[in-house]
Amino acid sequence: MVHVRLVLSQAVILAASAALAPSALYAGNDDSVLIQNVTVHPVAGPEVRNGAVLVVDGKIAEVGGGIQAKDGVRVVDGHGHDLYPGLINAATNVGLSEIESLRDTVDLDEIGLFNPELRAEIAFNPSSEHIDVTRASGITTVISLPGSGSRGFGRNASSTVITGQGALMHLEGWTWEEMAIKPAAVMDMLFPQIQTTPAQFAALLGPQARTYTEEEREYKERLKQLSEFFEQARRYQKAKAAGEANFQRDVKLEAMTPVIDGKLPLFIRAEKEKSIKDAIEFADKEKVKIIIADPLEIGSTGALLKARNIPVVLGKTFELPLRDDDPYDAPYTLPSQFYKAGVKICFGTFDVEFARNVPFEAAQAAAFGLPREEALKGLTLNSAEILGVGDQIGSIEKGKIADLILTDGDPLEARTHIEQMFIAGREVSLESRHTREYEKWLKRN
Repeated sequence: MVHVRLVLSQAVILAASAALAPSALYAGNDDSVLIQNVTVHPVAGPEVRNGAVLVVDGKIAEVGGGIQAKDGVRVVDGHGHDLYPGLINAATNVGLSEIESLRDTVDLDEIGLFNPELRAEIAFNPSSEHIDVTRASGITTVISLPGSGSRGFGRNASSTVITGQGALMHLEGWTWEEMAIKPAAVMDMLFPQIQTTPAQFAALLGPQARTYTEEEREYKERLKQLSEFFEQARRYQKAKAAGEANFQRDVKLEAMTPVIDGKLPLFIRAEKEKSIKDAIEFADKEKVKIIIADPLEIGSTGALLKARNIPVVLGKTFELPLRDDDPYDAPYTLPSQFYKAGVKICFGTFDVEFARNVPFEAAQAAAFGLPREEALKGLTLNSAEILGVGDQIGSIEKGKIADLILTDGDPLEARTHIEQMFIAGREVSLESRHTREYEKWLKRN
């Protein structure tokens, strides 16, 4: 009987908790704080010197000067340092990949041509060591993608086109449910392209290498299969809406509904000029919303992207040029070329091991022509707006989630220290495996 009463009591508690909104579940003094004596960099407006930010229940309540602390609200003295919105890495595999050489710890690149039903947030590991390391660079939020983006070469090249749904995740929490800001933020897609084998690998691949003719044939076949898949998804949607008697649920086609309806953008990885143009043409034909991701060149696509208001998520700037005869600084100047063309841009690293370096990717772009303010926006407000959460994160404004970093300088500078970090109003630890190893070996005699 005692056991029965205990089970019933637990059931009542769980039911009551489920009825509460997330803000009510996690509200309390630990997510209410007044950060004062700081230079506030809202990103969406001019900086506020000797300012303060009041956070109540995880949301920004006031921004400005002369804000008074309320009862029960913790006060943090910023000692004249700088307060920025938390940084966003708009393309990673954080939480889905731990140790690349141990396949059991890598939950990426599922087999199959089209996998739109796969959801990154469900596989997200809240205890990943990479989360702490990434957070230490001032990054509070990431897009976690279910695909690595690796295409490979020759006959063993990856055939996957749609890898699944990328999730927008906070880098703090006990569970993925608590960390998810927008579980289905983008539909990750590797747009078909002619992937010729580089000369230096052709000899190694031997008979596994493919000719240009073979690559072109497969490219056209992939485009045909992609169009047919979208047509199947539309027929499925119509059949479901019509309530057909023999209708059978298909999770793959079901997952495409928000894409077809224009509610979920295709996150199209298109590296070269032709691929970008093909992706734009495909979007025009299918009437879907797209984001161009990880381009390696701009070519003549700038005007096309601007005219259609298509944003771009840029990959690493610390890269070698695409071609042997390209200028040495081609990857460094690529962000400024998109910016000058009038294209909205943000930054991602498209990996897990270097996700922490995204501020420096933007900084490199700032050193090669991209205005510093735009580089910062590419890590904050632009990222949020491109990902459809500009009303929630990305700047220090009243009503937004209190993702904040207190620094002793410009977050684009490698020498800047992240002094404190707040995610949804809660201060989080900046300790990581790296800092623990540092402290350990510092004590060695």
